[in-house]
Amino acid sequence: MIELENIAYSYGGGELFSGASLTLEPGSFHFLTGPSGAGKTTLLKLCYGELLSTSGQVRLFAKPVEAHSRDDIAIVRRRIGVVHQNCEFLDHLSIYENIGLPLTVSDRTLAASSYLDDLVAWVGLKHQMSQLPPQLSGGERQRAAVARAVITSPDVIIADEPTGNIDWEMSQRVLSLLVELNRMGKTILVATHDLNLIRTAKAQIGIRVLRLKNRKLQLSGAEL
Repeated sequence: MIELENIAYSYGGGELFSGASLTLEPGSFHFLTGPSGAGKTTLLKLCYGELLSTSGQVRLFAKPVEAHSRDDIAIVRRRIGVVHQNCEFLDHLSIYENIGLPLTVSDRTLAASSYLDDLVAWVGLKHQMSQLPPQLSGGERQRAAVARAVITSPDVIIADEPTGNIDWEMSQRVLSLLVELNRMGKTILVATHDLNLIRTAKAQIGIRVLRLKNRKLQLSGAEL
């Protein structure tokens, strides 16, 4: 689905990482960890075509990313739901309307309204759906971000530190949503510095843990 082959990324005259290879198979669940500044967010952006690698090859759904037209990339991104590190919403719209925003780029808004209702309930925000984003807690905003990322039924969900600013109880709720999505057949890639989150996931589902450190991407051992 998404393949990174021997890629490198440099900026400002310095190399962030090199020789990185990764394959996200259908239905797989990957965690990406490593110290701050190692390049985790950059690596995620390479996975959904937001950035282009300095060298090596990135293939999105079997096609090299550089061979995709702008329209192709737009279509590809509908197949990849992204939960950003700092979830941004339009504060003048209700959380219900924010979650449904990706539907406005298609003609699915009315047809998908019942699905949107179900999705809001699934992430546990049925009673908050008329509230504005500033009225929600950090955990509620993260769950809303997950809902917005999956509203178009993507094949892949990429999440950048989705539990970084919330307490442990809310972190587990967000993780439960991601685990359930994986059990539904979705491919999941999560960047996190929280090793307890990774250990909790390992007890629930088969995962693969990658570590980005010292400019290299490596498979972590069983010590986590």
